[in-house]
Amino acid sequence: MTCPAGDTPSVDFVSAAPVVELDRPYSQQRWSLMLPHRDRLIHIARRRLPSKADAEDCVHEAFIRAAGFRDLDASRVGQFLTTTVLRLCVDHHRARQRAERAVVRGYLQPWEPAPDDAVCDRAEARWLLARAGGLQGREREVIMARAAGKSTREAAADLEISLKAAEGAFTRGRARLISFSRN
Repeated sequence: MTCPAGDTPSVDFVSAAPVVELDRPYSQQRWSLMLPHRDRLIHIARRRLPSKADAEDCVHEAFIRAAGFRDLDASRVGQFLTTTVLRLCVDHHRARQRAERAVVRGYLQPWEPAPDDAVCDRAEARWLLARAGGLQGREREVIMARAAGKSTREAAADLEISLKAAEGAFTRGRARLISFSRN
């Protein structure tokens, strides 16, 4: 390298490339890249989550993660956000299931019913048994066999029908009894 007389060559150890605003986490340009995807992402999350608020929370969490992600590729922002939202939806479902299991475990302690609970349970059982008598054909026969303490397999053998037919009759009969109890 030739230099004018008296000048010493300067060595620049720092890259001369300007810092692109998009390369900086949480920059305005990153947010402007992500915002056009908001409605689509909310639609995706809304189909997978129980409430609109949960869907919006997942989308906003995905935005925050994308805005802070150091190696965000501007050409793949949509794919990054979609994947992040889907994973956050799965995380949401897992957290709900964990909470439900924790609640169930809390209630599985040995429990003795109070006398009034036992009376109500017997009254409800009599009411359901009366309704079960009103079912038609196989449904009634399978439900009554189950009420007598038999398994579905034993009921199928006694009625000389296949196990699948007995299970189907039991499922239909139980669904009808549930609908009776809700009305």
